[in-house]
Amino acid sequence: MILGIGTDLANIDRIAGVLERHGDRFRNRVFTETELTRAARRMHEAATLAKRWAAKEACSKALGTGLAMGIAWKDMAVSNLRSGQPTMQLTGWAAERLATMTPPGHRAHVHVTLTDDHPWAQAFVVIEALPDPGLNG
Repeated sequence: MILGIGTDLANIDRIAGVLERHGDRFRNRVFTETELTRAARRMHEAATLAKRWAAKEACSKALGTGLAMGIAWKDMAVSNLRSGQPTMQLTGWAAERLATMTPPGHRAHVHVTLTDDHPWAQAFVVIEALPDPGLNG
């Protein structure tokens, strides 16, 4: 069953401007080390970070909170499988919120997809509850 859906559209040039003005202060407030390492290896750091920004915004919407109620940017982290497929890990308050949304006997799975076409970066997040036979006793 679907627990939440979120989407966000970010302007890559806007993120590039914030990076120019605020540099590491912005990077370290919003992004995890894994996200920053991946972006640093890319030719277009701003596009990579804009997609992750959009993913965090989309995830907060899927959680039903937006960036309110104690959720922190770093509570939502995008990484990639070896195949390149993006994944989202939740910690802190975001993980607590996800736990309260997940029905008993289920486990939550966060699906994320990212795309960019300059000047736009877009993300969709779907949170799904899957039956978990190991949790049913």
